[in-house]
Amino acid sequence: MTRHIIHTPNAARPPPTYSQAVKAAGLVFVSGTAPADPETGAIRGVTIQEQTRQCLTNIQAILESAGSSLDKIVSVTIVLADEDDFAGMNEEWLRWFPADPPARQGAKLPARIPGLKVSIAAIAEA
Repeated sequence: MTRHIIHTPNAARPPPTYSQAVKAAGLVFVSGTAPADPETGAIRGVTIQEQTRQCLTNIQAILESAGSSLDKIVSVTIVLADEDDFAGMNEEWLRWFPADPPARQGAKLPARIPGLKVSIAAIAEA
């Protein structure tokens, strides 16, 4: 099986220990993506809606770099720092996926990065 490492300067830079995404077996596996500004690396947004929007903007750029798109996402994992933010995250989510949304699961984010409220990982068709 051939693997292609995906990197785009149009999305948040990951830590040096992992790739933005890996394309293999007809799928694109997007790493957990923070709501970071691609140019500065700083967390963009204060509200959960703003941070969710930035995560999805970054994922969109990564998928496009891999020759895929948001409408090809089949599964996501959404990690929240505070489960009370679920409703706000879901409000923004529905703007991006108003119909036929991908499968999703959630988890709790360890509080390691100040101000970070959400991280989203995705799997999409290539």
